Amino acid sequence: MSNEHIPTKFSNPAPLGLAGFALTTWLLSMINAGWFSGDGMNMVLAVALAYGGTAQMIAGVMELPRGNTFGATAFVSYGAFWWSFALFVLFLHDKVPTAFVGWYLFMWGFFTLYMWVATWKAARALQLVFLALWITFFLLAAGEWTGMPGLKVAGGYGGLITAAFAFYLSAAEVINDAHQRTVLPIGAPGAAH
Repeated sequence: MSNEHIPTKFSNPAPLGLAGFALTTWLLSMINAGWFSGDGMNMVLAVALAYGGTAQMIAGVMELPRGNTFGATAFVSYGAFWWSFALFVLFLHDKVPTAFVGWYLFMWGFFTLYMWVATWKAARALQLVFLALWITFFLLAAGEWTGMPGLKVAGGYGGLITAAFAFYLSAAEVINDAHQRTVLPIGAPGAAH
């Protein structure tokens, strides 16, 4: 048996995490935007637990040996968001005051806002995901606090935009890697689009 060192290349977990985030966000946002009734929530919860939460947790843990603090923090955090959201809807929704739900969403918006600041030197596509997401969280929080359905609908559309950006970035990462060239541009900072 040889003692030769075989170099290990870690795969990029970002497309997995982004896809789990995008798909779950899209489904929930269709309800928030008013495209579907709350009857669709059971599918959102199943996806939040099985894909949105779990895939992002896996992606976040995979970012650790790569030394990607941002990726690990983002994916583990948003994976935990989806798990906490599913647990809240399944078991606690009638036991938490609406104003407190607003604070839950607001604090996720605050977290997302400083994560967005951390993207300023990253690809434009990633900046857009986080920009749209913090706005979405703040709209949804305001909707909970004010009881204005229009804010929840606006948050739903913000979530759809966020999901579209995340799907695009996931697709670009996978397709560009598979073709070993830029097929779908992600826009490096300062690059022309």
